[in-house]
Amino acid sequence: MTRIAGAVAIVTGAANGIGRATADSLARRGARLVLADIDAARLEEAAGAIRAAGGQALAIPLDLSEPDAFDRLRERTWAEYGTVDIVMNNVGVLVSGLPQDIPLAEWERIINLNLMGVVRSIHRFLPDLLAKGSGHIVNTASFAGLFPYAFDRLPYAATKGAIVTMTEGLALYLEPRGIGVTLLCPGPVRTAIGNTMRSFTEGLPLRGPGPQFAFREAGEVGEMVADAIASNRFFLPTDDLVRPLLAERGADMEAFLRAQAMAMAP
Repeated sequence: MTRIAGAVAIVTGAANGIGRATADSLARRGARLVLADIDAARLEEAAGAIRAAGGQALAIPLDLSEPDAFDRLRERTWAEYGTVDIVMNNVGVLVSGLPQDIPLAEWERIINLNLMGVVRSIHRFLPDLLAKGSGHIVNTASFAGLFPYAFDRLPYAATKGAIVTMTEGLALYLEPRGIGVTLLCPGPVRTAIGNTMRSFTEGLPLRGPGPQFAFREAGEVGEMVADAIASNRFFLPTDDLVRPLLAERGADMEAFLRAQAMAMAP
């Protein structure tokens, strides 16, 4: 269990959506925040709102796809607070298109940011947490990484599936060493992620995980994340209705895939 009050929490992708909502939730519980995002104006607005409410927040505008971005993030964090306790890896971008239409360069861009951004963060901050023997890591994946439906944004789904596997492995290693791990898997959530989405197939509708999943608000998800950190919860879907689907998939993967294909056929 990680004590949030007084903890130093780094949140990437903190200018909008789930990242900002989680930063707000952690700040209300007494954490000292370090916010990172490429959107400098919105990032400072997020940090300013936390400070105006009586909290502590440092805004660090960064392009987290750059190789040394996490070196600079760690350096600024330690200079300001002298430690780190919570790391939330939440940066993610979308691309839309049929598999044959998405350029190789887009695959490389999505993998570099969505997946390698998490890898670089873990590489930079995990030694600090291991040295302390405490702390918590939150990695944001997606329903798209849990079961097949998002063939219209395959690079995104592939990176989120990799984050699921990586985070499970981290939990196996870190839980016995006193470090908590949370795998956040959002279903439909009202965020601005679609505003920067590049599309490569004209007229292609964006497929959701299923009609049973209602949209959640980002603020609700932020509270879920803070609760998961406080209670050391590993698997955090934003809607528990996903659990029966995962059980069905696990019982017969081939039948599940065929059913999904039939449901999504034009």
